[in-house]
Amino acid sequence: MKVLQVYKDYHPVLGGIENHVKMLAKGLIQQGVDVQVLATNTRPRTAIEEIEGVPVIKAGCPLRISGAPISPGFYVWMRRLKPDIAHLHFPNPPGELGQLFLGQSHKFVLTYHSDVVRQKYLLRLYTPFLWKVLAKADRIIATSPNYIRSSPYLSRFADKCTVIPLGIDLKPFDTVDDDRVQTIRQRYGSPLLLFVGKLRYYKGLEYLFEALRHIQARLLVAGTGPMEDEWRALAQELGLGDKAAFLGQVSDSDLPAYYHACDLFVLPASHRSEAFGVVQVEAMACGRPVICTELGTGTSWVNIHDETGLVVPPRDPGALVEAINQLLADESLRRRLGERGRERAQWFSKEVMVERTVELYEELLAD
Repeated sequence: MKVLQVYKDYHPVLGGIENHVKMLAKGLIQQGVDVQVLATNTRPRTAIEEIEGVPVIKAGCPLRISGAPISPGFYVWMRRLKPDIAHLHFPNPPGELGQLFLGQSHKFVLTYHSDVVRQKYLLRLYTPFLWKVLAKADRIIATSPNYIRSSPYLSRFADKCTVIPLGIDLKPFDTVDDDRVQTIRQRYGSPLLLFVGKLRYYKGLEYLFEALRHIQARLLVAGTGPMEDEWRALAQELGLGDKAAFLGQVSDSDLPAYYHACDLFVLPASHRSEAFGVVQVEAMACGRPVICTELGTGTSWVNIHDETGLVVPPRDPGALVEAINQLLADESLRRRLGERGRERAQWFSKEVMVERTVELYEELLAD
């Protein structure tokens, strides 16, 4: 079985989808699948290399428009390669157009990670092609049933959708250095709230900062991104002082200790661009209760209200205040939600994700 994974970028470029494609490709190879990755390079020249055991073609890319790579070489490779299955990761319009008009695979699988939310003008131009891409796909992978129901695009093709949630490596979160956890708590005090993620507009940190004014706790913000300067300025403007601590980029090796050190995890996402919230799984794997927002996406499917945490309306500081204070005041509730979260996290392991993806491939080829 030859499978071609297609996305615009690949490791060492960092990002949610990039990380997913890397984990999936490595996992499939371990299961005996013949995998190759086709992406675009960050430079004009094409590079053919093996990255951590994964064969990767990075087509030279001389130009990008609104983040989308413009790479003539990419289309040459789309035409040349003839895999059994081409597995594309949406949104990536150049890749989808390449598959639509030049793809040579026997079967076509599309993982639909998120609607296009912010680039509405470009979406209007692309929508006619998007319908054709979705119609041509033999199978569409959705990361949650919520997204199938709420997406105006996926809901039209629900009959060809299969839910395979994003998976993570759970092992690093099972056990941590207790001394490191205690060092974090001694440094930042208690109680501790934690946010982890790229600092992008849809993460909704401005609403959490507003809520923090009415909460007796300290917030740790782990991550960097385009909104960092603006949100740092906002925290200062709101007079939060050291109640909001920006940690910058925390290494993968250190991150589990921060999850274990916190009392609860908060993902105050404000827009549908937050399609899943894999950081919630990381927090749940550490036995921490989660507070997230109801966006009609996978956030409230990963974190189940009153089972693994609490779900509140988006863009509502008052609702965040109420939920956070409720959990901080009730240790037994935090413990119960955390234990249920730890159990639920097992459904989101990388092993389960890879196994279900292989099953889907085999089913398609058998058809």
